[in-house]
Amino acid sequence: MDIRIDNLSGPEIEQLLTEHLADMFAASPPECVFALDLNGLKKPNITFWTVWEDSQLLGCGALKVLDETHGEIKSMRTTSAARNKGVASTLLRHIIDAAKQKGLNKISLETGSQDFFAPARKLYTKHNFIECGPFSDYKLDPYSVFMTRSL
Repeated sequence: MDIRIDNLSGPEIEQLLTEHLADMFAASPPECVFALDLNGLKKPNITFWTVWEDSQLLGCGALKVLDETHGEIKSMRTTSAARNKGVASTLLRHIIDAAKQKGLNKISLETGSQDFFAPARKLYTKHNFIECGPFSDYKLDPYSVFMTRSL
């Protein structure tokens, strides 16, 4: 697996993020979808990675720096062909290491509370994330689960 910083210009990543957003809007009310589109992921405080095997896109994920000590995981997604092959865990470890290298001491995320998001919550729990209250600009809502871990 090759993990690389991505400029979000390729058709493969556009397709994967389009699928990601479609799933988010299918699973949650629109006001409870916090996934970013291509333009939202191109902000200077966000680093976006893709995971490849040869020329096949396997997944993506991003780190948004909230302040000098706190980061947020955004847009974690694996392709359907890459599910249950360790891609998400490998990428998550990469993002955690990048957050440490940036000097962050905490990393958090928002995911859904519905059954659709159970595999994501299981992944994050496996990597020592624990549930927490809303952070940054988030508000408590029944469709969100907030998780965090110290670095």
